[in-house]
Amino acid sequence: MINSELLHAIMRGSWFISVAEADNAALLISKILDRDSSVFSHEIFSENHPLKYMISASSKNDDAGNSFAAAPEDSVALIELRGTMTKNGTLCNYGTAETAAAIRAAADAENISGILLCIDSGGGTVDAIAPITSALEYLRSCGKSSVAYVDLCCSAAYYAAIYCDEIIASNSISAEVGSIGVMMSFMDYAKYYEEKGIKEVRLYSSLSTYKNAPYEAAKKGEYDLIKSEMLDPLALNFQEAVKKRRPSLNIEEKGILNGRTFFAEKAKEVGLIDGITTQSAAIARVRAIHNDMCVTKYINSKK
Repeated sequence: MINSELLHAIMRGSWFISVAEADNAALLISKILDRDSSVFSHEIFSENHPLKYMISASSKNDDAGNSFAAAPEDSVALIELRGTMTKNGTLCNYGTAETAAAIRAAADAENISGILLCIDSGGGTVDAIAPITSALEYLRSCGKSSVAYVDLCCSAAYYAAIYCDEIIASNSISAEVGSIGVMMSFMDYAKYYEEKGIKEVRLYSSLSTYKNAPYEAAKKGEYDLIKSEMLDPLALNFQEAVKKRRPSLNIEEKGILNGRTFFAEKAKEVGLIDGITTQSAAIARVRAIHNDMCVTKYINSKK
């Protein structure tokens, strides 16, 4: 069933996600526990809804369709990153592996100068980040530019955005950025199963005394180990990545590296984003950055 990927992520994973986004998963879990068959499907979202992307051409024909191969010279690919991020696709939306494949295809296309990564996401699973960041690094290695054009851009979505050359908010009303942090949640179903007459027995080898120790301690209400061994290292890596890629960040701003979110005007002030503008202006920035990269490459080649 296709949503097994989503369920797996919900039940097992650490998340870079805003809490409001995470709470949306509660309804799905409730339906599963109630044996609601409407949540099960054998259909793959991307099979019925192939990943679409648009191309903004530098010519008067500003809509060149969605074929990289047919793109006019100096085109910009508009690729979306929307909804809860998971590595693989679910019955609800695309996985970041699919989005990353589109970015790599744009990188390999001769007439694509760069991409506008249109982000509207509250974050997602930790393992959803690597495919996007790796693809954006590949794009840059191909001499292409990228701009993250964001509305909601929190947690894992912001982690992805910092790998773009610039981050630009789409508006000063709803655009929200930040939530640099990591969380984990899990359900203790012991009482639920006890009421069904089911008792779980879990045994470990005498040679596996540390296996799942943080999780087992957390189930007993002891959370220090799972924080120190699983959550804190992830949070620290996130913080370091942001500081490295956003050198103008005001780290003295209260909560900026600890999960606080900011609306666009404040986000720009504290260095989380580079500007607030229209989509057409953001596309122009992609081309401008690409042109600067080409000039720098030429100058370096003459040294």
